[in-house]
Amino acid sequence: MDKLPSDCPYPGCFFCVMKEANPSKRRASVLKFFRELPSQDDDGQVLPISGLWNTAMAHPNDPEFINLGIFECMAALIWKGLKNRRWLSHDQNIYIPYYAAHVIGSYTMNMEEFAERAVRAGVIPPLVELLRGRLTWVEQRVAVRALGHLATYPSTFPAVADHGEVLELAIQLASSSLEIVYSHFYQFVDRRLGYHCDLLTRGMGGAEMESRKAEEWASQLQCWSLQLINCFAFKPEFLHDICKPEFLAKLPGMWGGLVNENSPAGVGLLRTICQSKLGRGHVANISGVIEALCNIARSSDDWQYMAIDCLLWLVQDPGTYHKVIDKIAPTLIDLADISTLGDYKRLGDTIVTVLQECVQQNGNSRNSISSHTKEEIDELLSFKQKLKSEKNMPKEDLHIKQAAALVVKLEGNSLFSSGNIEGAAAKYSEALALCPMKSKKERVVLHSNRAQCYLLLQQPLAAISDATRALCLHSPLNRHAKSLWRRAQAYDMLGLAKESLLDAILFINECSQSSDPDLSLRQNKVPDYAERLVKKQMRAAWLFRESSLKHGGIHCEGDASDAFAQEADDSEWETVSESDGEDDERREADDETEWKSGGHREDAYQKS
Repeated sequence: MDKLPSDCPYPGCFFCVMKEANPSKRRASVLKFFRELPSQDDDGQVLPISGLWNTAMAHPNDPEFINLGIFECMAALIWKGLKNRRWLSHDQNIYIPYYAAHVIGSYTMNMEEFAERAVRAGVIPPLVELLRGRLTWVEQRVAVRALGHLATYPSTFPAVADHGEVLELAIQLASSSLEIVYSHFYQFVDRRLGYHCDLLTRGMGGAEMESRKAEEWASQLQCWSLQLINCFAFKPEFLHDICKPEFLAKLPGMWGGLVNENSPAGVGLLRTICQSKLGRGHVANISGVIEALCNIARSSDDWQYMAIDCLLWLVQDPGTYHKVIDKIAPTLIDLADISTLGDYKRLGDTIVTVLQECVQQNGNSRNSISSHTKEEIDELLSFKQKLKSEKNMPKEDLHIKQAAALVVKLEGNSLFSSGNIEGAAAKYSEALALCPMKSKKERVVLHSNRAQCYLLLQQPLAAISDATRALCLHSPLNRHAKSLWRRAQAYDMLGLAKESLLDAILFINECSQSSDPDLSLRQNKVPDYAERLVKKQMRAAWLFRESSLKHGGIHCEGDASDAFAQEADDSEWETVSESDGEDDERREADDETEWKSGGHREDAYQKS
């Protein structure tokens, strides 16, 4: 057996105990350590607790410490910090409740058996006290994470739900988390608590790094609160508490930001709510939510499919379809050419079928859809019927139609070059009517060119519609660079910063991989016009923007400055074509190379 180092200043030191070579003796010593630690007032207790957190993060499925009483120990330490402020302020004990809650959350994130052990150990009451804000937002963050894991499992959810205030606290935290972090930490650089700064940066960064990490943690605080609420949303008895209009209206704006893009956040919770009839009834009554879901469904966001699910469920529900069909149908029509989206196969066909059923349902209902919406759906159905008829059409006839469409497209290009934008848009529409439905590359170009016309005509909604159709037709999906850029500009016209930002970033990504000389990045440099738009939208979509406007700017000592200060040339960004010179404005409306050789040119865009 290894001898314990004689120079260790802490009797019964956890790290010394773990060096014991005999497994039985080590387990007995660890068991004793967990039992005695909460009653001790020795210095240096934060070191083994932080070590336990590292172990829990690295080996969350290891049952050794679970069997030896780690949950009981962590719960007792949290209670000690809540009840004994003198002890909490001594040495580095202020860190202990944070690490203790983190240990609980890490050991319960994968194993239901561990979650059951944690509940029996009594971890929920002290976690709820942290969730209430008995300490600070930093402890709230890890408490809501741990409670979210416990609420995930069927066997432990009732124990969380028995604390009736948990759901209301989570809703309040999701709604106010960004403002809390901004006003309690981000805004006043010189007033930041030292242990907050240490936890955020592990002592490896200054004020700028602290601010960046604070934004990330604020997003996690909000998203983990939404995850906890999501567990309740699967239960019909809690939907009335969740579906308050003021809360539902905020959900689409809770998107995690660029710092937390892996969380479905608000749209994920809306999808859960829309799975139930009761939830759909609440969502259908808030027009702002429907509009936001339509924007997300059109976007290139990773959670696009969740918004599409919501829209389809809403129009398929007889109780809500008449309220939403006129708002939702244009978006679904734009998306009807999607073939595959993630795990969804033939999604476009599903959309067409649902819209067709809506028209049929309308004939048997007193709540009729508008004549304009019906005309748009009928037009979509005729296009799909045209696609079926083309399968039996001789190849020669298809080539003739394609050639005729090309001639009309060239006429549109000529009109565009001469400045007749309306005439060019009309010609692109005529070419679309002639172009075979199966000639997807050609139709991508026509829709994208017409989107450019609508941009110049100051018709952003029409531009978004055409750009979206081009992106849905393109292979891979949502990766046609010029359409991404045109839609980014159209979103900017409408003040939709997040959507514009995502498209602009994807545009830059596609340019970096494109072999098209008009798009490829010169000397690996992001074009100035794209950089300016991204900077503008990052300021507008900044996670703390609303909080900053409400509480004022950032206050700090020294020469630190607000990274999101307004730039002088904010409104003077150009379009893709304008920035590349006079001639590119004309070339931009003509992806003619995609029409050569009968449209069989190898696709230049690869999936990122």
